[in-house]
Amino acid sequence: MIASLKHYFNTHPLRFAIFAGLIFRLFATIFSKGFGFFDDHFLVLEAAQSWVDGTDYNYWLPSENVPTRQPQGHPYFYVGIHFLLLKFQTMLGLTDPQGKLYLIRLLHALWSLLTVYFGFKIAYKKSNLKVASWVGLALALYWFFPFLSVRNLVEMACIPPMVIATWLVIKNDDKLKTKDALLVGFMLALAFSIRFQTIIFSAGFGLALLLLRVNFKYLILVFLGFIATAFITLGILDIYVWGKPFVEFMAYVQYNIDNATVYGVDVWHMYFSIVLGLLVPPLSILLFSGFLKNWKKEPLLFWPTVLFFAFHTYFPNKQERFILPIIPFVIILGFIGGYQIVTKYNWETKKWFKNTMTVCIVLNMILLPVLTFSYSKRNRVEAMCYIAKQKDCVRVIIEDSNRENDFTMPPQYYLENWGSVFGITKTFTPDSMLHYYTICKLNERPNYVVFMQAEHINARVDSLRKRFPTLHYEATIEPSFIDKTMHFLNPLNDNQTTYIYKIR
Repeated sequence: MIASLKHYFNTHPLRFAIFAGLIFRLFATIFSKGFGFFDDHFLVLEAAQSWVDGTDYNYWLPSENVPTRQPQGHPYFYVGIHFLLLKFQTMLGLTDPQGKLYLIRLLHALWSLLTVYFGFKIAYKKSNLKVASWVGLALALYWFFPFLSVRNLVEMACIPPMVIATWLVIKNDDKLKTKDALLVGFMLALAFSIRFQTIIFSAGFGLALLLLRVNFKYLILVFLGFIATAFITLGILDIYVWGKPFVEFMAYVQYNIDNATVYGVDVWHMYFSIVLGLLVPPLSILLFSGFLKNWKKEPLLFWPTVLFFAFHTYFPNKQERFILPIIPFVIILGFIGGYQIVTKYNWETKKWFKNTMTVCIVLNMILLPVLTFSYSKRNRVEAMCYIAKQKDCVRVIIEDSNRENDFTMPPQYYLENWGSVFGITKTFTPDSMLHYYTICKLNERPNYVVFMQAEHINARVDSLRKRFPTLHYEATIEPSFIDKTMHFLNPLNDNQTTYIYKIR
């Protein structure tokens, strides 16, 4: 079996990479439920499904009742695609929240395979079949790719058009034709429409084209293709909603300027650690060295990536997912340069090198199925699914009194109820909740309580029961293995046991 797979990989490396990547992405589509980060759920699914249900959960749209409402800086294009997908399934009679996400995860999985295909072709064009084979395999089966590829994550969804734009230049030996120049602009604008920060990558792309001495006419065509596409995907939507083009983008820029140091501030070298960790050391050190080795020879692969990396390193607000769009480019150029280093010093014949690479591959193959089959944020998702199945939920109280101010937001997409959610914290106490409960109309009073975290759970339940004597235990939802692991590695990840109670 192993010999047959090895032979097929050696004779059909691209086909093997696509097929292997597809298999693991299909596993992730089926088994990797939940959501990975805050944004891939609350800023995509919640907004889209609320629009399908005739509400505006995040208050992103103008309202006659709130004339002062302004753009908040969210690209409608990507969320709009999810709105159409969810609306289409609803029209077909598919209403189960979990069921509808199988199709969405599958489409993301197929979309991500374009990165594998064109990444392979770029490496083959710039190096040789051996390097391209390993690039294709890495883009298909690096331990984090299948899991992240099926998420509703703008940082992953924007990658394929960035890679395709790069290929459109490289395929003709860094020369452009009219059609390809327009397509490059289209692809870069498509990435920008999904993830605003990729405009930094596009700026680096333009710099690389100048360094390659591309004819000025084609630079203009790339720019026109970019502007025309961005106007269609973003400008027209903003005109329809707000009456002006690109107001959401401008609001996004202003928001990040105003809040650069408000949250998510981390050390300047954070992204170096993330890249080196994701790509599995010590192989990641070789890839990083290989990436830097060709800075002058491969400007189209180097400068867009470096500018993107440098901007996010400089900008105070840092989150792990922000750096994901350039990871494939580090892999592609890293393998190209890494192969040059290995062959120069004849490391392939060294036992220490073979053993080191074997350890990296084994570690990757251990992590790959663990993450691919992971149900992320299970405790939060399943708590909402449980309550939704009872068919009698009015509103929900999140008891999160171990936290100071902000309570853990419940994923209401799975709750199928867009009523206001209340949170008990150290600031908003049980007495505060009781006061609000008593002034609510009878048909608007919350009737379910979700206790987050097991810490001091008995005392917290007793405290709330003193205010709500009819509080009755319903169910306990355990976090998944990956959630427990993430909480162990970083206690700030609120992936703990959830307890459901009902106010009868």
